[in-house]
Amino acid sequence: MTIHHSPQDQAFTVTLEGHDGELTYALPSEGVIDFQHTWVDEALRGRHVGDALASAALEYAKAEGLHILTSCPFVAAYVKRHPEWEALRAK
Repeated sequence: MTIHHSPQDQAFTVTLEGHDGELTYALPSEGVIDFQHTWVDEALRGRHVGDALASAALEYAKAEGLHILTSCPFVAAYVKRHPEWEALRAK
């Protein structure tokens, strides 16, 4: 599964077997990324596509030295399940 990052659209996307998934974000302030919405086509649900999108987005935040906000409930739950990402949370 290949995740694509589109900075101009502020999104991470994937297409798998003709179906799509997307995680969108905003950059509300210097050094902060807010993950706002995750959507995965129904045909891909249960195949960890959302997890792959969240992981790619968090890896990007880490590589860029960004602190995270998790307005998206899916990303918030993902971070809760993977506490290694808690250190990136914006204070």
